[in-house]
Amino acid sequence: MTDQTELLAVEEEQPWLRLDKRMLLVHPVNEGIKILPVVLISFFVGSQSGNHYWSLGILAVVVVFAILRWFTTSYRIGPVHVQLRTGVLQKKVLSIPRNRIRSVDVEANVLHRVLGLSILRIGTGQQAGKGEAFELNALDTSLVPALRVDLLQRVSGQIPAADGMPTAAPNPEVEIAHWQFSWVRFAPFSITGIVTIAAAVGVLFQYGLGQTLAESSVVSNSIDSAEQFGIAVFVVVALVALLVVSSIFACVRYLLTYANLTVTDQGRTLDVSHGLLRTRQSTLDRKRLRGTSLSQPLLLRAVSGARLDAIMTGVSAEKKESSLLLPQAPQAEALRMMTTVLGDAGLHGGADRPLLQHGPAARRRRYTRAVLPLPVIAAVLAVAQYLGAPIPILAWIAIAVLFVAAFGLAHDRYRGLGHAVLPGWLITQHGSLDRTRHSLEAAGIIGWTVRQTFFQRRAGVATIVAATPAGVGHYEVIDIPIENAWAMIDAVTPGAGDVWLQRT
Repeated sequence: MTDQTELLAVEEEQPWLRLDKRMLLVHPVNEGIKILPVVLISFFVGSQSGNHYWSLGILAVVVVFAILRWFTTSYRIGPVHVQLRTGVLQKKVLSIPRNRIRSVDVEANVLHRVLGLSILRIGTGQQAGKGEAFELNALDTSLVPALRVDLLQRVSGQIPAADGMPTAAPNPEVEIAHWQFSWVRFAPFSITGIVTIAAAVGVLFQYGLGQTLAESSVVSNSIDSAEQFGIAVFVVVALVALLVVSSIFACVRYLLTYANLTVTDQGRTLDVSHGLLRTRQSTLDRKRLRGTSLSQPLLLRAVSGARLDAIMTGVSAEKKESSLLLPQAPQAEALRMMTTVLGDAGLHGGADRPLLQHGPAARRRRYTRAVLPLPVIAAVLAVAQYLGAPIPILAWIAIAVLFVAAFGLAHDRYRGLGHAVLPGWLITQHGSLDRTRHSLEAAGIIGWTVRQTFFQRRAGVATIVAATPAGVGHYEVIDIPIENAWAMIDAVTPGAGDVWLQRT
């Protein structure tokens, strides 16, 4: 207690430090980009009214606000707490005990790198709300490595020596993954490019540029081409063009985001760094590692690709970049990485082992749910045609094609459905269009739920939900036979299924 009091007294005497003065160049540019649409609208409005100072006034406000942010932002790295004071209109002091620090992430965009600055973010293993994140934007890049090591001394295994200085535990750095340029070939097999195009089109229409484009000669010539060559040919050509453009967008984004990726094992932490123009370095604390998620969407699976993310306590699965281990990469590399991170001894070689299938009832549910809507639609069309409604032959062809696709989807969904119980681990997998294989550590499971819908009760199956404070918060074993449900739970968490087993 006396030592703690002395450290707090020393901390109170430490001066508050300001961010680098070059921050005054960073924030006006960043904020200016955010309000660029508003500035453009103000410029056009000012041009029509004869007042050209609207946009200059907005920029002046942004610059003044950035200057005030520098004067009102300070931080202090003490022996007990790290503290951050912010606020132009409303003052805030964020204080984090050093023994609560679980991660220190470093990021730098293009402007930061040009100016020699970096952004340092401190994580505590808990999801922070808006305004509660500890972020130092921006620090001199030369100061960041030493500060990062100092902040991570408890996580990385450094222990204070007799003189109070940290002494590093003997944990040699081992590079366990390195990005390859050939991995870019997996980028087009995602919806990233299409989403980017859709977002760009949405922005165009939001600011009225879509109407201008619709009235342009490009659209007129496209309509003329469709009439000349036929709608079907035009649609095929347009789809091919969309696939080509979206693939280019996906490849460019993949290169900018994941180029130069390396994963380094520090013993008690995993350091993940990536980025071509905007660099990012994340730290994953092995104490909070509860497993991995291997994502294999249908298109990516078709070319033997996969993505690997860590299941971390206190890191939401929505923040993909904070738990990334490997982006879209060869499936063999993702499985190797999974075994390396989790440990082959812990999984007993189960990274890619065959899963236990869930039986004929689960198979019937896959086919029923995929195929049943189509006979209903076909019956409606048949009745409409019998009553005299004109049903084109293309509609019946589409029903037949969808019927075959539904059978294929049901078959693939059942083939990808299953689970495995290993000593200390639960592996569960489901899905076809978006298949994911979760390897969850049993020690990270805090509760179980056995859930049955009306149709599941009739089929004699159930969904088991494993609750955990990591990742998405719950992981499911879908459509397992009900007579095996509690036995499976007891195998993963001994004693959890005793109550139900004693009743039966």
